[in-house]
Amino acid sequence: MINYLANPQRFLRFAKWAIPTFMSAFIVSLLLGLWQALIVSPEDVKHGHAVRIMYVHVPAAMMSMGAYIALFMASFVSFVWRHSLADYGARAFARLGAVFTALCLITGSIWGKTGWGTWWEWDGRMTSVLVLLFIYIAYLFIWEFTTNKKQAARFAAIFAMIGLINIPIIKYSVDWWNSLHQPATRDLDTSMGLPFYLMLIAYMALFAWLSTYQVRTDIMRARKNRENRKKTATASIKDI
Repeated sequence: MINYLANPQRFLRFAKWAIPTFMSAFIVSLLLGLWQALIVSPEDVKHGHAVRIMYVHVPAAMMSMGAYIALFMASFVSFVWRHSLADYGARAFARLGAVFTALCLITGSIWGKTGWGTWWEWDGRMTSVLVLLFIYIAYLFIWEFTTNKKQAARFAAIFAMIGLINIPIIKYSVDWWNSLHQPATRDLDTSMGLPFYLMLIAYMALFAWLSTYQVRTDIMRARKNRENRKKTATASIKDI
């Protein structure tokens, strides 16, 4: 599948039907998930109605790490095979990953204030997620401020691959260090599990939709730039 989509023309054909499909999946799952989360699901014995933040916060946390794994894979492909589509994908994943991470931190702080009485604690989980946000921002800065785009691709790919070390730190931080943050909950009853998984599907569909859209935009922009350069070169030759 990856080899098939590595061809820009085939990717554009894929994007033509994938973008509206992912968008529709996002809208449907989001509406169902919000209805389940805000209306159907019960309040928590400990957190009360504040537990509903979980349906936004936890999927955002999962997608912040999932987006980074996608970024790592695209960066590896870029570093080894130097493929432009991998660079387009990596940048799209980084942008969305930064948004998911920021949303995770904001909703986590709100939930922490209601549950722990504090907006922020420098414990392992929260600090490592904050580091993840900085990694995303630094990655995007490399692309923005490196003039030579071939060098930017190499530097950004290396940086992204090194940054992967932070993902297991985030995952196991609550087990390695004393933390206010609760460990991962694996058993949710149906009343809470259904809205949670609907919201997770919505986040995944949103990620697929926007990243596919961004890669398609980058391909079309690159083609337009090449055409403009050809026209400029042709005009210059005619003027000689």
